[in-house]
Amino acid sequence: MRRLPLTLLAASLLLAAGTASAADTAIPATAVKTAEQLRDRALADGTAYAVLKSLTTEVGPRLAGSEADQRARDWAVAKFKALGFDKVYVEPVTYPKWVRRHESGAIVAPFPQPFVLTALGYSPGTPAGGLTAQVVGFDSLAALKAADPAAIQGKIVYVGFRMQRHQDGHDYGMGSMVRVAGPVIAAAKGAAGYLLRSAGTDAHQRIAHTGVTGFKPGDKAIPAAALSNPDADQLERALAYGKPVTVKLDLDCGFDGDYTGANVIGEITGRKHPDQVVAIGGHLDSWDPGTGAIDDGAGIAISMAAAKLIHDLPQRPDRTIRVIAFANEEMGLWGARAYADKHAKEVSKFMLGTDSDLGAGKVYRMSASVAPYARPAMAQIADVLKPLGVAYDASRPGGGGSDLGAMHAKGMAALTLNQDATHYFDWHHTPNDTLDKVDPKELAQNVAVYAAWTYMTAQADGDFGSAPGAFKSDGAEE
Repeated sequence: MRRLPLTLLAASLLLAAGTASAADTAIPATAVKTAEQLRDRALADGTAYAVLKSLTTEVGPRLAGSEADQRARDWAVAKFKALGFDKVYVEPVTYPKWVRRHESGAIVAPFPQPFVLTALGYSPGTPAGGLTAQVVGFDSLAALKAADPAAIQGKIVYVGFRMQRHQDGHDYGMGSMVRVAGPVIAAAKGAAGYLLRSAGTDAHQRIAHTGVTGFKPGDKAIPAAALSNPDADQLERALAYGKPVTVKLDLDCGFDGDYTGANVIGEITGRKHPDQVVAIGGHLDSWDPGTGAIDDGAGIAISMAAAKLIHDLPQRPDRTIRVIAFANEEMGLWGARAYADKHAKEVSKFMLGTDSDLGAGKVYRMSASVAPYARPAMAQIADVLKPLGVAYDASRPGGGGSDLGAMHAKGMAALTLNQDATHYFDWHHTPNDTLDKVDPKELAQNVAVYAAWTYMTAQADGDFGSAPGAFKSDGAEE
């Protein structure tokens, strides 16, 4: 092996050890100290819980396009102003309006009994008088994909994939595919209707989980609904007898033209670089059965409260903190996509971003998609978050969250802040998504995480690598 000169050897060792160079992004020591104080203050601060209580009580369910949509936007504008944000504004978002009016279902034969079910977003209604047809069952989406269309034609397809609890909630990946793609596949094979076991982990509660399908206006769509887990069990037991099972669905729902809502945005203006932005937020809409406490009132409350803590510091942050309450995430990320399209040309001005949309369970892991020269700054952020129980996995990319992921696809540097989702899918998209499911201490831990990293990013010496198309190697593509 060729011997390296001492100075080159020392430099290579420093690089291997991850020691920051003069060109690396870093967080000043004073900012680190302030972030630690913010972190500790957030743990005892009740702003997030107060905001969440206000939203779920004064507005409640916030189905996109419903009467409550406008009330939610008015609430958000007023709350931003009450919390002292410097600039509050809205950006219009237009999307298809879907309405739910009535839903019911039952086994007609051989063992007549009612179902607990819920219509899925973008499902059409059944014909007048309902839809009655034989059921054909599948245990997986793969089995449905492989099925002969002749076995499906004119029947109601049922897919029985069962989610299990995991800290990272990874079974929802398949659960949501069964809900989103399953009806489209069944319709293409000639099915008359579609049922699935709810995409949820509450095995013993007779409550169905709603959610969106992959249908679009103008598609040849079929009525689609989710069964509660106990009702799915019952249907599977009936099918196991080997006799034809007939089900009646009666769904009164469907598209009702277009609707124009809005993303609602609040800013704390940076004192040195007001045009440079740290972006956080959540989505303002919710499904209609519950009050949207965990999905995603918690994300709105966490981001508003974190920014409020920064606002209340003796000196404003160097860069602008932008909190975005996104429109209509639930039925297709409409607000996220509109926002990213509108601001794509400004992506280089976005320092770093992520949103909160997995309830209020404790944040336990952080990962990031940033430029290599920003890794030392990420390590500093990780050190401040470590006492909160947050581990930093530098080997994993960041995604930006459900809504700001669209800006990440444009090239924004992004975090992923994984929350404990062990019980999140017990309540997700159900009538049980209510305020009592939120632990105020766990909610405060989230605020502490967001306040600390957001402030440190705003104070950084250097940037985090945002640029058009910067993170395609991480899979961040439009």
